[in-house]
Amino acid sequence: MGQEAWRGMRGRFMWRIGCFFIFVVLVLVSVVALLSWLIGTVVGATESPIVAVFLGLLALVILSSLARALRRAAAPVGDLIEASGRVEAGDFSTRVPEAGPREVRALARAFNAMSARLEETEEQRRSALADVSHELRTPLTVIQGNLEALLDGVYPADAAHLEPILAETRILERLIEDLRTLTLAEAGSLLLHREPTDLGTLLTDVAASYRGQADQSGIVLTVTVADDIPTLDIDAARIREVASNLLTNALRHTPRDGRVELLAELAGDEAVVQVRDTGAGIPPDQLDRIFDRFYRSPESPGSGLGLPIAKSLVEAHGGGLTAESPPGAGTTIRFTLPSGSAPGIA
Repeated sequence: MGQEAWRGMRGRFMWRIGCFFIFVVLVLVSVVALLSWLIGTVVGATESPIVAVFLGLLALVILSSLARALRRAAAPVGDLIEASGRVEAGDFSTRVPEAGPREVRALARAFNAMSARLEETEEQRRSALADVSHELRTPLTVIQGNLEALLDGVYPADAAHLEPILAETRILERLIEDLRTLTLAEAGSLLLHREPTDLGTLLTDVAASYRGQADQSGIVLTVTVADDIPTLDIDAARIREVASNLLTNALRHTPRDGRVELLAELAGDEAVVQVRDTGAGIPPDQLDRIFDRFYRSPESPGSGLGLPIAKSLVEAHGGGLTAESPPGAGTTIRFTLPSGSAPGIA
């Protein structure tokens, strides 16, 4: 419906409230007249005018109170009706005053909260669309430029010139898969193929795959897993992806002769996994943004999706992921996984 239709709806609502008030007035006048007649019949004609005046004043007080109550309730509801039209038209910045009876104020508060969430979601959607467009543009530009050069005969169609094109298509494939995973996880639609998993074995295997990279970079990579961690009901592939992402970031930002530690322990009913590094750390003004889509530091070569995906995957398991980076003391990324009974395997 258009905005005029919503205004018309508000007008019809207020008209019905007015009709209801007139109906109540007529009923009340009729009741006062009937009571006056009955009382006059019982007590006699002498006291009848006094009784009529008293009943009239009482009716006036009741009507005045009713009019105020209807006005306090009807006006905010009318505002809500008109505001709903603006939201339907896409104006998610719409808010209504929290006025009227308690129930109407609660309704207005819920409407404002809904509008705020819609506005935030719309801003995130626009930002994500701009970020995706930017990230896709670079590999597509490389692919297009190389293909045009091949077709124009500038480059020969040999392995040296075809391999960069293949590499860029793999970057595109990875980016699209990351976006799909992140979208499904944030929407709560990601299927987790849970199975009983030894977390210590999983983390040791992940660390082993990075051992060569660490040795080549002159970084000491250690793994410490507590013996009391029980078997967890998790999606091993997804948690492996989380650990791999955290180790990749830690090794990337740790200088030669530095240290990266992968630790796991049991804390209450949760398994706690930490990845610590001795790198330069994350500036305080950037620490709160590292889990935002496509956010990355100027020196980072990644897409800015790794940490948001890791956070979403951990939260899909019912855990949480946080980051700490005291100035000059490296960075610690910590995530938790429930160690108790988990939901059924998807």
